[in-house]
Amino acid sequence: MSKWLDVVGVTAKGLASLNSEQQQLVDDAEIVVGPPRSLPKLRGDDPRYVEWQAPLDNMIEQILSFSGKKTVILATGDPTWYGIGATLTRYIPLDEFEIHPAPSAFSLAAARMKWPLQNTACVSVHGRPVDLLNAHIVPGNRILALTSDATTIEAIAKLLVRRKFGQSQMTILNAMGGDTESKVEFTANAYESRGIGNLNTVAIDCVADEDAALLPPLPGLPDSAFVSDGQLTKREVRAATLAKLVPLMGQHLWDIGAGSGSVGIEWMRAAPRATATAFEKSTARIEMIKKNRDVLGTPGLKIVEGEAQAHLNEAPPMPDAIFMGGDVGNTELFDALWAALKPGGRFVANAVTLDGEAALMQRLEQKGGDLARIDVSHLDHVGAHKVLRPKMTVTQWSIVKKADE
Repeated sequence: MSKWLDVVGVTAKGLASLNSEQQQLVDDAEIVVGPPRSLPKLRGDDPRYVEWQAPLDNMIEQILSFSGKKTVILATGDPTWYGIGATLTRYIPLDEFEIHPAPSAFSLAAARMKWPLQNTACVSVHGRPVDLLNAHIVPGNRILALTSDATTIEAIAKLLVRRKFGQSQMTILNAMGGDTESKVEFTANAYESRGIGNLNTVAIDCVADEDAALLPPLPGLPDSAFVSDGQLTKREVRAATLAKLVPLMGQHLWDIGAGSGSVGIEWMRAAPRATATAFEKSTARIEMIKKNRDVLGTPGLKIVEGEAQAHLNEAPPMPDAIFMGGDVGNTELFDALWAALKPGGRFVANAVTLDGEAALMQRLEQKGGDLARIDVSHLDHVGAHKVLRPKMTVTQWSIVKKADE
């Protein structure tokens, strides 16, 4: 089928922001689809204009129903950046539509703030949890965030205060590029709602209190960063484990027997768009995982409750990496995990018992790979003397799956 769809970005000025070529696309269209918030002032009495339907699944179905008719979608800013343009690539052949971007809210906000965009974290919390910002709240970082409406600003301010970043400067940029453009500035701990519009983007200049917890994306967060009942891959071992798992952009991890969720959470924090599924049978620990994923900025961590072997089909198939932190002697489970792992995927298993170590030795004999022993000692005191007291030794087996396995 030939091209039938154009996705056209508009600014706050609406159709007045279009160039002559884009305006011609709108004039020639049989159907013009736009957001409910701005469509009334765009369409006037023109019957060709229809509101896009929510939620997103309904909108996609709506757009697909127009296939073959000359259709224009009016979208805010750059449709490829957290927009409908990027979504459509998963549903419509690429040669059937074109995208015509306008300046994104991020570009406009960076220009207003005089911030170099390439050095600024750009995040969308439009229809998403504000906890996504947690991964970016570090001293000296600058964040531009798309919001749902004015209420999002209050939620962000409360989050910053809770993280002990209350001195962070927040600049609310309202209706950028429109006739009613304005801005409001305050620190997070001095939040006030006056002057905040529903169409806004927020710029955050992160300033930490002296006692703020520092939580960088580098694997090896302090154990105290996680809510735990003790079922936690400890900091030094976790860092070594993540090094062998190799978090990469857009890749997916299965964390088997997730405990507090620390490995899956750090995997997601370490690489852009990395995702993870945490398998855990304990209801109490699942609640801990939920708390940890929100506080540490990975609310998208998927949780599967129950025995992992019975629920593997509930996770995205063919993971890029698998971590087993327990039950390493379960041959049936291991075989199922190994079969699911894609070629080139990384498999890491840790054991602290002799039985577990024996099982990993067996894996080494069967599959190859590498075996390492991790010993960690921490400072302690015996009377007036300082000593290094050893923790439980961890035996770690790691391997990269070959294409012919």
